[in-house]
Amino acid sequence: MSALQSTALELAAAGLPALPLRGGKVPFGNCPGCAKNACGGRPNMKTPGPCACPAPCHGWAAATTDPGVIGSPAWVRAWREAAGVAYHPGGAGLTVVDLDNAEAIAWARASLPATRTVQTTRGEHWLYRGTTPSANAVRSGVDIKSSMQYARWLGPGNGSMAVLPDAVRALTVKDPSPARRAPQTLSVPLEAVRGECPHRTPTYLDRGIAMAEQRITDAREAVHATVYRTFLAVLSTHGRCGCLTETHAARLFTAAQAKGESLRHCTDAWTNALTTLGLAHV
Repeated sequence: MSALQSTALELAAAGLPALPLRGGKVPFGNCPGCAKNACGGRPNMKTPGPCACPAPCHGWAAATTDPGVIGSPAWVRAWREAAGVAYHPGGAGLTVVDLDNAEAIAWARASLPATRTVQTTRGEHWLYRGTTPSANAVRSGVDIKSSMQYARWLGPGNGSMAVLPDAVRALTVKDPSPARRAPQTLSVPLEAVRGECPHRTPTYLDRGIAMAEQRITDAREAVHATVYRTFLAVLSTHGRCGCLTETHAARLFTAAQAKGESLRHCTDAWTNALTTLGLAHV
């Protein structure tokens, strides 16, 4: 057994989903059977099925805590060629603030609560308990690695791990916010199909949006399907009278992105719901 495979098994036993990295510190590429998602892919890139490929395919989504997979023949072959070990922070309920230079480290020390720190070749990883959407270059020399992302394993680090602060979550929200920017098609298709307004008071609509946000937030599996069904329910109830605004849609997009959904997934789900209900602009 290679040292890297042994490290991966230790991480898996500690609840950190692990995967091998090849030269260049990147995951192994998909095998021919999985190229261009010919295998059907992995739903939301969050679960191991339906793809049954035994190799460490699909980038960060290959990360696993299953020792049987880590020690399988296909993975053993990968470990022989591997140059390092990575883990999926979001899969372990963690966020890594990747600080690439001295300026970024100085900013973190002045702006963020102290937490467990891991030395890297160029800077530091600051580890927090809690997850958030991942984002690169949130400021100079700073990347956020959590949901749908991997981080290199460079050791356990030093210090106690703090709870993920709002200051880090705020870094993943661009200005202007993608969640506000995405549903730009709202104004035309929804206002063009005005019907009888069911909102006797603004509270009715606000309560509906709040319930939809909570439904998305509470999803523990099939997140993408839950997001689509929630969008569909909101639009079927509130989408025909013109009261639904971009601000309401932005709240739903933000809730979905907090669960790891990409902007593209949110936009596609919203558009598909509009089309299903006959609200899409022709």
